[in-house]
Amino acid sequence: MKKEIAWLLKEKYFDKPNKNFDKDIKRLQAGEPLAYVIGFSEFLGCKIDLSKKPLIPRPETEFWVEKAISKMHYDSESFGDYGVKVLDIFSGSGCIGLAVLKNIQNATVVFAEKDKKNIDQIKLNCKINGLDKKRYKVIQSDIFDKVKGKFDYIFANPPYIALTKKSKIPASVLDYEPHVALFGGEDGLFYIKNFLAGAVDFLNSGGVIFMEFDSTQKKSIQALLKKLSYENWQFYQDQYQRWRWVMLQNKI
Repeated sequence: MKKEIAWLLKEKYFDKPNKNFDKDIKRLQAGEPLAYVIGFSEFLGCKIDLSKKPLIPRPETEFWVEKAISKMHYDSESFGDYGVKVLDIFSGSGCIGLAVLKNIQNATVVFAEKDKKNIDQIKLNCKINGLDKKRYKVIQSDIFDKVKGKFDYIFANPPYIALTKKSKIPASVLDYEPHVALFGGEDGLFYIKNFLAGAVDFLNSGGVIFMEFDSTQKKSIQALLKKLSYENWQFYQDQYQRWRWVMLQNKI
């Protein structure tokens, strides 16, 4: 708790506490996540406002998104001058799409998110980070139902925690973070299955999908990819040596 209070004092109050500082300490003591109490988090050079209480961006997500953006830089010559079209689906706070826009100058991003509060959160975060409105679009969509067009890259961080693991989730997560962004049915694969079943229809020739998942789901996802006739994929570990994300490439 001492470390959290010190971080709060530095990040939110710039080492100059006011009358609200004691209230915020009580919020921490009650179990509220530090990021919510501070009100924002950092994600690959972007400031992510959390005032609408979206899912808090995780370090594991930041790790693989940085790897994915590095691949985009490597691939950039093949896209020419027309730019890179990106879909950030299950957007939440919008942190992934924001990082892409900040780091890939010729990218345009469509943010697709179901929750209306998160739609407002994404728009606010785009404004806070000074992004050109011509470079992004925010749509309210249940997976792909309102998505149109095809993309060079699709980023997906779907709800994937199994309901059977609910008892193992920390109280600070269960009590404060949105369950709709956490749980993916009994086995955690509900949204993953639906996403992978439709994703290829929205992917350009040679396009790439990046998707996060729970480390225990690797074998199930591999079997699903074979069933759905995906041909080119690679699984990767996060910074903690846990299987965390998969990269899939469409046929050219």
